[in-house]
Amino acid sequence: MFTEKELVALEFAEAMTRDSNNVSDELYEDMKKHFDDGEIIEIACVVGIFNYFNKFNNVLKTDITK
Repeated sequence: MFTEKELVALEFAEAMTRDSNNVSDELYEDMKKHFDDGEIIEIACVVGIFNYFNKFNNVLKTDITK
Protein backbone atom coordinates (compact mmCIF):
# COMPACT_ATOMS: atom_id res chain seq x y z
CA MET A 1 0.00 0.00 0.00
CA PHE A 2 1.33 3.45 -0.92
CA THR A 3 1.17 6.61 1.14
CA GLU A 4 -0.61 9.69 -0.20
CA LYS A 5 2.81 11.26 -0.85
CA GLU A 6 3.95 8.24 -2.86
CA LEU A 7 0.69 8.11 -4.82
CA VAL A 8 1.06 11.76 -5.83
CA ALA A 9 4.64 11.13 -6.97
CA LEU A 10 3.52 8.10 -8.99
CA GLU A 11 0.68 10.09 -10.56
CA PHE A 12 3.18 12.83 -11.45
CA ALA A 13 5.56 10.27 -12.99
CA GLU A 14 2.76 8.73 -15.04
CA ALA A 15 1.49 12.13 -16.23
CA MET A 16 5.00 13.22 -17.14
CA THR A 17 5.59 9.96 -19.02
CA ARG A 18 2.31 10.08 -20.94
CA ASP A 19 2.50 13.77 -21.95
CA SER A 20 5.00 16.04 -20.23
CA ASN A 21 3.41 19.09 -21.86
CA ASN A 22 0.13 18.48 -20.08
CA VAL A 23 0.91 17.87 -16.40
CA SER A 24 -2.01 19.66 -14.78
CA ASP A 25 -1.64 22.63 -12.48
CA GLU A 26 -3.71 20.72 -9.91
CA LEU A 27 -1.29 17.79 -9.94
CA TYR A 28 1.67 20.16 -9.63
CA GLU A 29 -0.04 21.83 -6.65
CA ASP A 30 -0.58 18.39 -5.08
CA MET A 31 3.13 17.71 -5.54
CA LYS A 32 3.96 20.99 -3.78
CA LYS A 33 1.92 19.84 -0.75
CA HIS A 34 4.33 16.95 -0.25
CA PHE A 35 7.63 17.99 -1.84
CA ASP A 36 9.75 21.13 -1.96
CA ASP A 37 10.96 22.57 -5.29
CA GLY A 38 14.26 20.68 -5.16
CA GLU A 39 12.52 17.38 -4.56
CA ILE A 40 10.10 17.99 -7.43
CA ILE A 41 13.03 18.75 -9.72
CA GLU A 42 14.79 15.57 -8.57
CA ILE A 43 11.68 13.45 -9.19
CA ALA A 44 11.22 15.01 -12.65
CA CYS A 45 14.89 14.31 -13.45
CA VAL A 46 14.64 10.65 -12.43
CA VAL A 47 11.42 10.18 -14.41
CA GLY A 48 12.98 11.91 -17.42
CA ILE A 49 16.16 9.81 -17.26
CA PHE A 50 14.24 6.54 -17.06
CA ASN A 51 11.97 7.62 -19.92
CA TYR A 52 15.11 8.38 -21.93
CA PHE A 53 16.62 4.96 -21.15
CA ASN A 54 13.38 3.21 -22.12
CA LYS A 55 13.10 5.05 -25.44
CA PHE A 56 16.80 4.57 -26.21
CA ASN A 57 16.67 0.84 -25.45
CA ASN A 58 13.40 0.38 -27.34
CA VAL A 59 14.63 1.99 -30.56
CA LEU A 60 17.86 -0.05 -30.48
CA LYS A 61 15.99 -3.23 -29.48
CA THR A 62 18.41 -3.68 -26.60
CA ASP A 63 18.20 -7.02 -24.83
CA ILE A 64 17.47 -6.68 -21.14
CA THR A 65 20.20 -8.27 -19.04
CA LYS A 66 19.72 -9.68 -15.58
